[in-house]
Amino acid sequence: MQKKRSWAEPYKIKMVEPVFMTSPEDRKRCIEEAGYNTFLLRSKDVYIDLLTDSGTSAMSDRQWSAMMRGDEAYAGSESFYHMEEAIQHYYGYKHIIPTHQGRAAEHLISKIMIKPGDFVPGNMYFTTTRLHQELAGGTFVDVIIDEAHDPESTHPFKGNVDLEKLEHLIVEKGAAKIPYVCIATTVNMAGGQPLSLENLKAVRALTKKYRIKIVHDMTRVAENAYMIQQNEKGYSDKSVAQIVKEICDLTDAATMSAKKDALVNIGGFLAVNDYDIYEEARNLVVVYEGLHTYGGMAGRDMEALAVGITESVDDDHIRARVGQVQYLGNKLLEAGVPIVMPIGTHGIFLNARKFLPHVSQDMFPAQALAAEIYLDSGVRAMERGIVSAGRNKETGEHNYPKLELVRLTIPRRVYTQAHMDVIAESVEEVYQNREDIRGLKMVYEPKYLRFFQAKFEKVV
Repeated sequence: MQKKRSWAEPYKIKMVEPVFMTSPEDRKRCIEEAGYNTFLLRSKDVYIDLLTDSGTSAMSDRQWSAMMRGDEAYAGSESFYHMEEAIQHYYGYKHIIPTHQGRAAEHLISKIMIKPGDFVPGNMYFTTTRLHQELAGGTFVDVIIDEAHDPESTHPFKGNVDLEKLEHLIVEKGAAKIPYVCIATTVNMAGGQPLSLENLKAVRALTKKYRIKIVHDMTRVAENAYMIQQNEKGYSDKSVAQIVKEICDLTDAATMSAKKDALVNIGGFLAVNDYDIYEEARNLVVVYEGLHTYGGMAGRDMEALAVGITESVDDDHIRARVGQVQYLGNKLLEAGVPIVMPIGTHGIFLNARKFLPHVSQDMFPAQALAAEIYLDSGVRAMERGIVSAGRNKETGEHNYPKLELVRLTIPRRVYTQAHMDVIAESVEEVYQNREDIRGLKMVYEPKYLRFFQAKFEKVV
């Protein structure tokens, strides 16, 4: 039998950014000053930064070269038309509204399509998406399959929609109360889990029956396409680019944070097929973002985005990107560390409930665990549990998600396998000493999206 050969990243490093390890004493001071919230740490005090993959990827030489060609004209920038052409070619949507990042696109589509009293079904919530839906007067309803809420389930497509849940909601509330179905490719809050094309086709058939649109959160669509290529029958011979296009063709509109898949540090867009929605969005973007041919982005950013889209659907790139995540996940599994299964595409999600069974959810176990990992090694992770879930808008009580997770998010083309080894060793060390970890109490809570700015203290 032929020995399995090692693989390497499909790029070589041309420029480096020095990073420095801090002392345990400095890390203790830093995390206390940050209120045990890793979002409030200064980047200079972080050794390996796994807070997010949003805007933290390394751009290619082709992208940096494209930035020098940026047309900074206020109106009619050529860079916008280059970006528009790339979006239409690879994703297939007809009309493009540029925005400074994804949440601005969420704001526009929510403001245009949602009326007070509406219900917006989706395959699990995302923080900013749900907030914009609520601010527009809507109510998010989770219609993801039950396996998505079970971190130990090995279902290969935990991002799938439960069709019975979705149709029950439509029948119960009435199709007129459902402005659209929000479909995320690779579900972040479930652990970076994909949905299948078979399921998306069934959702498309159901929404056509009731004349309801599908809005696609396509932030990590290429990662989802790769998982379809690897795991769904009938797609192993198709390229990631072909599968991406097929996914987009099954939806009516899309919001995109280009800071993830598309390999840029800032930028996003709203893409729609319906001209009337486009016309309204083109009017509103001028109010909230900028002219419809830049929408909050500089010309150089639009040029980098056009190239980034092309690179994002390259099979070699996405294989290495997801492969690095899987490498880290497998090392943690070998050490017995509880993580969300199957291994996702943009990060490893530690199962904080199982990691810290002695810390109740009211004492924010995922938040405490993220702080402990930083204390051990200077590795910055982030909480995805009760803090991120926020409060019930009617009762004011905490939302209690079934998933209490710490996300180790891997930026694209930034870290090496050696960095993955350092991360794994740190998490293993914290796991060995997990019984010493205590919970936290919240001492400051902002009004919106509290996980960004909340502060905590250790429970003695």
